[in-house]
Amino acid sequence: MATAGKPSRTLPWRAAPDGVRVAIRVTPKSSRAKIGGVTDLAAGGVAIKVHVNAPPEGGKANAAVLHLLAKTWRIPKTALSVTTGAAGRTKTVHIAGTPEILLADLAAWLDNADAAGQKPGMNDPTREPNR
Repeated sequence: MATAGKPSRTLPWRAAPDGVRVAIRVTPKSSRAKIGGVTDLAAGGVAIKVHVNAPPEGGKANAAVLHLLAKTWRIPKTALSVTTGAAGRTKTVHIAGTPEILLADLAAWLDNADAAGQKPGMNDPTREPNR
């Protein structure tokens, strides 16, 4: 996905038959709920950094992550689920839907944040909701 003058970057998501899988790195018990951009993982690959206020007990942090992602990406919470890593900080979140549309929406979300000089996750009120 490299273009002239723009280096290629590894994306924290991949298509699945019934949606998209997104790699997430969670920081629970943060002072502020936010998405902090894309980070490299020690085991290789990249993930989206997500900070939530909720503690990592009883599924509270996972619920907070799904709520924040649904709000940021403007998709229903019912379209999101944690598929791996429910008890860890590194998780895979599945977004149910049409993979081609979701991949385009995620790429636009990341590009819009980059172009605006914002960290990904800042809601853009002019942006179309995801499908």
